[in-house]
Amino acid sequence: MKSYFITATDTGVGKTTITSTLAACLQKLGVNVGVMKPIATGIVQKTGFKSADVSILCHAAKVHDSEDEVNPIFLPLPVSPYDASKALNLKFDKKIIFEQFKKLQNKHDVMLVEGIGGILTPLSRDYFVADLIKEMGLETIIITRPTLGTLNHTMMTVNTCRDRKILIAGIIVNNYDENGGPAEKNAPSTIYEITGIPILGVLPFVRDYENITTMIPHVEKNIDLKSLIS
Repeated sequence: MKSYFITATDTGVGKTTITSTLAACLQKLGVNVGVMKPIATGIVQKTGFKSADVSILCHAAKVHDSEDEVNPIFLPLPVSPYDASKALNLKFDKKIIFEQFKKLQNKHDVMLVEGIGGILTPLSRDYFVADLIKEMGLETIIITRPTLGTLNHTMMTVNTCRDRKILIAGIIVNNYDENGGPAEKNAPSTIYEITGIPILGVLPFVRDYENITTMIPHVEKNIDLKSLIS
């Protein structure tokens, strides 16, 4: 049973798009892949799942699992889970995440779990995304940008994982522009040189990158998908 927790150096780096595309690609290979977004915040959608991210994940993976399983915690405010819980006067209950994750693991051969924000996004005052990854016992895949500032953000994310003894399966560099500046061109090699963490793939800059159909060939070309399930 393979399961990965997809995290990122920040919000808006491409977690949902890449997690969804990985799921779609594995599904194309005939893999029984499941998806999960343990915690989501934001504006409630008028149709389908409450979270837009969850809708994208489930559509890409072609799963029919219940919303309670895929997204056990949804907070209807576009802020961090901790801030949303305070504003809504709700208590963060992590037990429900583990219960639903176990159900999904029993249904699927591979699980892709998408985080929220960066690795130190607070889920409660003293419990962070990194703590959830550690407690779930999952390897993590880190999504990062290639642009200026990525070295700092990526190193902090990697070091946070190492401090908590979270295994890192690898790093995916998203939105790489071959015509970018020196910082962008050197980012993937420098990240590997400093961290020693495998670069699972470098995905090119794509204007319509939120379109899963558009992203599938790029992921198939640039990421060794079979290594994730072998």
